[in-house]
Amino acid sequence: MNEINNEIAKGAAWMVAFKFLDRGIGLASTVVLARLLAPTDFGLIAMAMMLIAALQLLVAFSFDVHLIQKADAGRAEFDTVWTFNVLFGLAIGAALALLAHFMAGFYREPRLEAVIYTLALGCVANGLANVGPVMFRREMRFDREFKFMLGKRLAPVAVTIPIALWLHSYWALALGQLTGTFVAVALSYYMSSYRPRFSLAARAELFHASKWLVVNNMLAFLNGRAAEFVIGKFAGASGLGVYTISNEISTLPTTELVAPINRAAFPGYARLAHDLARLRDSFLGVISMIALFAIPAGLGIAALADLMVPAVLGWKWQAATPLIQVLALYGVLGALQTNIGYVYLAVGRPRLITIVAFVQFLVLLALLLPATWYHGAIGAAVAFLGTALLMAPVNQILIAHQLRLSLPAYLARLWRPLVAGLAMVLALVAFKQVVATQHTLALAATLLAGIAFGALVYSACLYLLWRVAGRPDSAERVCLTQIEQAMHRAGVRVNFGLEPR
Repeated sequence: MNEINNEIAKGAAWMVAFKFLDRGIGLASTVVLARLLAPTDFGLIAMAMMLIAALQLLVAFSFDVHLIQKADAGRAEFDTVWTFNVLFGLAIGAALALLAHFMAGFYREPRLEAVIYTLALGCVANGLANVGPVMFRREMRFDREFKFMLGKRLAPVAVTIPIALWLHSYWALALGQLTGTFVAVALSYYMSSYRPRFSLAARAELFHASKWLVVNNMLAFLNGRAAEFVIGKFAGASGLGVYTISNEISTLPTTELVAPINRAAFPGYARLAHDLARLRDSFLGVISMIALFAIPAGLGIAALADLMVPAVLGWKWQAATPLIQVLALYGVLGALQTNIGYVYLAVGRPRLITIVAFVQFLVLLALLLPATWYHGAIGAAVAFLGTALLMAPVNQILIAHQLRLSLPAYLARLWRPLVAGLAMVLALVAFKQVVATQHTLALAATLLAGIAFGALVYSACLYLLWRVAGRPDSAERVCLTQIEQAMHRAGVRVNFGLEPR
């Protein structure tokens, strides 16, 4: 068990490192582009991306999950997946071309038609990507995965910002997206020696294994992006642009940091699927690591949103402040739930994910429609938060039954980050009352000071709580061990008292 858990930990470390770089690059890019472009520009691209995402759902079989899960998957399976990807890419590109004019009329945005035509090229190109890099995750070679994903991330940024400086137009976003797709395809062949061939030999096996994943992906889309269709229709491109940026920034440190942990955990879960005790221990270890980072990140963003929006995005984005606060809390709840689905996949129960997602969609729909109709984007954000609050107990009951997990054992991994996070929020509220100001330069300095102060308060409280709890074998110990070893290598001697009582 220790060997697999160590591999998961190493994989998570590589993926978290990537996400820190990825989201750092993404945040810097978003800040620059928010200063150069208007909310309408972001909303226009969001409208096109919603259509693309909706069409991709029709062919979202998640074949890569089967390639990772099946230990003896060979050329027949890999070639069949690549062939389907090519065919699906062509089909989506053709569908986008046919729907472009209709969507421009639906949203009353004539500019949208040309944008959809442009992004359709990217969908066709994306279908040609090599399927070989899936082996990086299957073999838990996350250093290779790190380099592959980082290369894909840098390319669109290098194109988008210069075009935005030149044109101050939504075309910067569209062309950046297209460039990123082309570079990703090229990298997939450069970094993997696997060379796919046209084949449909394993089509029956793949469709049988992935049938529930299609439904799951559709429900995930509806649960995650349903509000954007409504906002785009009734609030226009500007309202949708504000919501899109708010959602990206508010959930950035939670879902985006959690995603690499989940990505690394799934192959390990798949190996432990037939050993309930080891799978339960691994799940608890992953959840504790997620809580350690997601809780302070989400609560910190909610507490500092009123400083962050004018200091980072500019005063023209002021309407995003309450949205970011609500969605940041939603991001925390979502982050603590996302890993559960990977356990169900590992034990071969994707149908359970479907049932939960369908119930969640019904709850969301019941809250979303009236909330968005009467209160616009902020109503949609509150609907998402309310849905997460209602579904959290359901998810916990189901995973507890699946893993025979007691509530005290689960809460033992969460209470210290939660208490330390709440202490951090109270400290930040007091901090803002003392030093907050309305001048832009002072706001930026105050924001940075608030982030540093919040991190210090959280870390100190968490460490004290861990010591009071008897220095258990936990995510805190893992992180402190890594910090202590890194400082020792740098010639700095510290002792965090890692020896248990």
